[in-house]
Amino acid sequence: MPRIVLYQPDIPHNTGAILRFAACLGVEVDLIEPAGFDLSDRGLKRAGMDYVEQAVLRRHLSFAAFDQTRRRDGGRLVLFTTGGDRSYVDFGFAADDFLLFGRESAGVPASVHATADARLLVPMRPGLRSINLAMTVAMVAGEALRQIGGFASLSGNEA
Repeated sequence: MPRIVLYQPDIPHNTGAILRFAACLGVEVDLIEPAGFDLSDRGLKRAGMDYVEQAVLRRHLSFAAFDQTRRRDGGRLVLFTTGGDRSYVDFGFAADDFLLFGRESAGVPASVHATADARLLVPMRPGLRSINLAMTVAMVAGEALRQIGGFASLSGNEA
């Protein structure tokens, strides 16, 4: 299954919602620190409800520590950015992809951009800045799971 990677997230409610989403679909989450909030934050727990404990969360002290783990495990680093060069719906996802989402306030630095194997965007109307992070993660991860047949194992049926 692809993994969701959050780069220094700023908003606990978004991270909680993403952890809940990931727990329900059996997708692992990697969180690159520092986060802009205490990971024991009430907002994170409120948004994630009792699902937060069900999520598989790996914390990394820095991007370098995460990238070392990713290279060891194998898999492409797929960055989602408003500066992407193609739509996520035109991309072929693989089961071992790492789906990287930047901080709500600033995205990711140029050094992280440079390490990405692909830079994708979620198409939206001109003049608007961005879609909420949790919604973007759900859209993208849903498409990745659809492409690799990841829903079949959840329901016992072909998706």
